[in-house]
Amino acid sequence: MERQISAFLDAQAAELGAAHNTRLAYARDLADFTGWLARRGGTLESCSMADIEAYLVDCDSRGLARATRARRLSAIRQLFRFAFDEGWRPDNPAIRISGPGRDRRLPKTLSQQDVARLLEAATRTGRTPVETGRDRCLVELLYATGMRVSELVGLPVAAARGDPRLLLIRGKGGKERLVPLTETARAALRAWLDLRQKAEDEARARGKPASPFLFPSRGKLGHLTRHWFYARIKTIALAAGIDPATVTPHRLRHAFATHLLENGADLRSIQTLLGHADLSTTEIYTHVLEQRLKDLVLRHPPLARDS
Repeated sequence: MERQISAFLDAQAAELGAAHNTRLAYARDLADFTGWLARRGGTLESCSMADIEAYLVDCDSRGLARATRARRLSAIRQLFRFAFDEGWRPDNPAIRISGPGRDRRLPKTLSQQDVARLLEAATRTGRTPVETGRDRCLVELLYATGMRVSELVGLPVAAARGDPRLLLIRGKGGKERLVPLTETARAALRAWLDLRQKAEDEARARGKPASPFLFPSRGKLGHLTRHWFYARIKTIALAAGIDPATVTPHRLRHAFATHLLENGADLRSIQTLLGHADLSTTEIYTHVLEQRLKDLVLRHPPLARDS
């Protein structure tokens, strides 16, 4: 089963352009499923619809969230679709199984005041001017563009050269999109590029090769990791006097979309900027419009008098 899953993951990467993090998520979910199946003496060839349903019941009994169970079923469906296409099985036992659905929870976000405090704190958290310039650029770019954190830390330096007004971002599945930069984000980017160039010139003088990434690192990926930035944004939040538990990179992405909508942007534009493939994913932000309409009615009821 390990070889079969490996072949499936390779196909996801080659044929569909699945991102590295997506493949890791598939691997974790399918490892749990095939481990459960193996403990009962089953294989992918012998697995039945009843087995898959029993696995989902087991996931529920373990207290896994509805979204987690829905994601695992999605991975199982794709695996058996691949098994059918490859001729490993004459049928697809997962095709008729209904999933648990997903909770449509409102995204947790940050107020414009909190974001302003974060941006200010990012200018004084570094131990050196290089660290400070890097932190400021990271937070400014994240809030100005609504990028996913993996898109941010993996940005190539070539995309940022020449003081661009638009940033080319490569998102999920290798899809590219252009996102405009604010003046403050461009200023932070220019300052970071100057600092980065000086540091790189010194490294080159010591015989080290230049990095292709905007935010280089000595790690095996060659750039900062999303886990590193997750921890770093907590430090910046603490410096800003904000509860670190309420601040994550993804909440800054939510703040970007929410604040755009509050200021009159339409959902189609926000969908494009966020890189959502489906408008239904973006529609979760309509809670902002609903709240605005509610406030409008409460403040200016139709039967209000001029008194």
